[in-house]
Amino acid sequence: MKRLVLENTAPFQGLCELVADREGLFEKEGLRVEWVFAQDTDFDRNVCPDLQDPAEADPHSSHGLLFEQGKADMYNACEWGNYCRVQDTSVQAGRQIGRRSIVTYAALVVRPSSPVYTPQQLANRLIGIPFFFGTHYLALHMLEGFLPRDQIKVCKAPMGSKYRFNAMMTGEIEATTLTEPYVTLAEKKGCRVVSSAFYHGTEVASEKVDAETYAMFNRAVCEAVRRINADKKKYLEYFIDYHKQLDPEIGTLTVDDMRESRIVVVAPAPIPDEELERTASWVKSWGMLANTDAATDLVNQSVQDDAHAVTAYVKVN
Repeated sequence: MKRLVLENTAPFQGLCELVADREGLFEKEGLRVEWVFAQDTDFDRNVCPDLQDPAEADPHSSHGLLFEQGKADMYNACEWGNYCRVQDTSVQAGRQIGRRSIVTYAALVVRPSSPVYTPQQLANRLIGIPFFFGTHYLALHMLEGFLPRDQIKVCKAPMGSKYRFNAMMTGEIEATTLTEPYVTLAEKKGCRVVSSAFYHGTEVASEKVDAETYAMFNRAVCEAVRRINADKKKYLEYFIDYHKQLDPEIGTLTVDDMRESRIVVVAPAPIPDEELERTASWVKSWGMLANTDAATDLVNQSVQDDAHAVTAYVKVN
């Protein structure tokens, strides 16, 4: 049985992997998955209102942290952030090898007493976002549809929706980005969603992950996708269970509070060439990826292509 060491993942970004693990789907493919967890003390949980340039932040402050230390073979995170992590990786051959299965839902949210009702009203107001995480880039994408870039004022806020939610509720920041189940919790507390969207993530792997191993991983994930799509309500419990031990407020939620439409899972797939180029160009336009000449350098094309060619026949719907 092959061994694959993964960084821990939350349901909003890794629901299918968690289901595949819990329901024995990796083992059926001959894959023994082991999870590694970073210590909570490794993370900065403070809002940094004066830190407004991601160039001053570490792209491996959470996702990729253990990977960079040689303690994990693979991790998944948002596609935009992984472009930056792969550019700056110290891991030999550490590259993206394809898109993950969950298409993450996230929202830009304000507290009930906020004077903000529309994205335009966030002009020059402080928005806390986790640099190099999906909701960092998603916030920029959403806001630049309503505001000139020089009126978008963002600062570094901690990873973990719980901490950003608390900072927003106390007024430390005017708005922030949240993922599930915190979007649901925020709505339950009267907060307003001023904009929301979905975004892709990718898998980043070291040279230890060959095409055969990744194909085994993907086949198990595809079966998890099929099961989730057949009964989304059943799997909403994962979002509550994952967080409620550390946050009793999440324990007040039920699956009936959550929206099935926010859970979108698809078969893992290669990153399309045109989207790879457009995404890299957009990230560069925000002052990141300055050391990358060709977007294709950020992907292990041979592992991506060979693994997905093997699993392309798997039906998930």
